[in-house]
Amino acid sequence: MSIAFTYKTISAPAEAEFKDRGSRFLAYVFSVQDLSDIKKQLHFLYELHPKAVHHCYAWRLGTDGMQYRANDDGEPSGSAGKPILGQIDSLQLTQVLIVVVRYFGGTLLGVPGLINAYKTASQWALAQTTILEKPIEKNYLLSFPYPLMNEVMRVIKQQQVNVLSQEMTLFCEVKIGIALSNLDTTVSKLQSLHELDIKEI
Repeated sequence: MSIAFTYKTISAPAEAEFKDRGSRFLAYVFSVQDLSDIKKQLHFLYELHPKAVHHCYAWRLGTDGMQYRANDDGEPSGSAGKPILGQIDSLQLTQVLIVVVRYFGGTLLGVPGLINAYKTASQWALAQTTILEKPIEKNYLLSFPYPLMNEVMRVIKQQQVNVLSQEMTLFCEVKIGIALSNLDTTVSKLQSLHELDIKEI
């Protein structure tokens, strides 16, 4: 199996609305980093739509896409969460949450109608945002004395390393993300710097 060097996600939040026989399905797409992000966005939508009958959602996390969940929130089993997740997967996305909020219009749509509504609302919302391909990175912590700063920064710039955070005092700590496609070269260049300590985090 070949190693993936990139993953796909969305560039910005988006929303769309689908209507069927009086029911309104409001779909919201969010870019999320972790479970706390997901909880925060769900809480935001519960507050925004307290009178909605269902808040159905699906998400996928991790550059390997192995963490995921689909939730029907009281709709018939498999009629909401799975079709939403299906739209995330059809574009091979990760780090994404889609929530579809339903206002009931008085007419039962049946399982096929629900599947179509949740799928279409999600599809339309995803069409409102841009799909990005991002490099998969491994994170490292660099520790070094201040005089080494220029040399470290030269390698970081040269190798187009992503700086996540930095603390510059007499002794410096820099958290970086190195693209997998460039990992070996970058790590060996950093390791060749005298007095620099590098460890994976």
